[in-house]
Amino acid sequence: MKEIKSILQLYNTLKNSDEKCAIAQVVRVEESSYRREGARMIVFESGVFEGGISGGCLEGDALQRSQIAILKQEPSIVTYDTSKEKEIGVGLGCNGIIDVLISPISEESPMMKMLQKCLSERGEHVIATVTALTGNWGSVSLGQSFYYDAKSSTLDNCPDRELKEFIQDKIADVRKNKKSRTYTFESHGKKASVFIELIPPAFHLAIYGDNYDVYPLIEMAQVMDWEVSLVGNIQKLKKQKLQSVANLYPKDMEQRPEIDSRTAIILMAHDYKTDMANLRELIKSPAPYIASLGPRKRFEKMVGEFKSSGVAFTPEESDRIFAPCGLEIGANTPEEIATSIFAEILSVFSGKSGGMLRKKSGPIHERV
Repeated sequence: MKEIKSILQLYNTLKNSDEKCAIAQVVRVEESSYRREGARMIVFESGVFEGGISGGCLEGDALQRSQIAILKQEPSIVTYDTSKEKEIGVGLGCNGIIDVLISPISEESPMMKMLQKCLSERGEHVIATVTALTGNWGSVSLGQSFYYDAKSSTLDNCPDRELKEFIQDKIADVRKNKKSRTYTFESHGKKASVFIELIPPAFHLAIYGDNYDVYPLIEMAQVMDWEVSLVGNIQKLKKQKLQSVANLYPKDMEQRPEIDSRTAIILMAHDYKTDMANLRELIKSPAPYIASLGPRKRFEKMVGEFKSSGVAFTPEESDRIFAPCGLEIGANTPEEIATSIFAEILSVFSGKSGGMLRKKSGPIHERV
């Protein structure tokens, strides 16, 4: 979501100028690649760009190809094979094949409106983009994108009925598996490849605490462009340190953050009764990660008191509570502890267990 926000910021800054632009997007990856499907960059005629499709090895060539696409006003697919000795990007050593769709953006293009919708409305968004065509498709064209409205379960503006039904069927798979991918459709001598991109809402960090150790968490969330909510004694904290916090809730008021399945909660009031009361309430939420700062004995005491009062966590609830919280990296300072907690949150959201990549057998990213 951070990349989309940066792209839209540059687009909105320059859209009233005479400069034309194009979007270059990774739509298919085989084997290794620094960036995965969905990575994109916007390129203007002057060479100004934002975003990225690799670790820096492909951007220069993609920039030049984008400028050509802008001049011709025609979309194109570029395939980079970084396993070949003379191929662009071989120096990165990824040894993968990457398909990049380059699409000129005009005033009639719906893409920027789609991205703005993804940014302005919290929720799960899906965009389907045509990445290859064979045969006579009439009004369907390469690079054409369609937005899927989850509320009405419909695909907007797809002119071909069969293709529309196919895409809607595959969108159900993408939403179920939570993974973007390319599908191929064939019918009556026609063939089309469609990249179905799942764009989830930004991660949301809900902090329940008001001591100085909240600052590194807020700063790290800002770097990662996570939405932050904080519940605590607001007067106790430095205002200049809270500028990136989207939602502030005084602890003596009733209103509290909206918690969803992309929310990570950190209980760090450094007050036993406050943390216990918050945990009792927040375990009812759909948050997959609820951290309780402090030693194991402190949490075990909480569990004992809950049981004595007739409250027992189910196995599913216990799996969502992380106490002590964070990955074991030898963290001591507030900054190191914040790093440890963020790493654990990412591992939970991605369904990973953490650990050193050099000890991992097999590829880093799942192969499709």
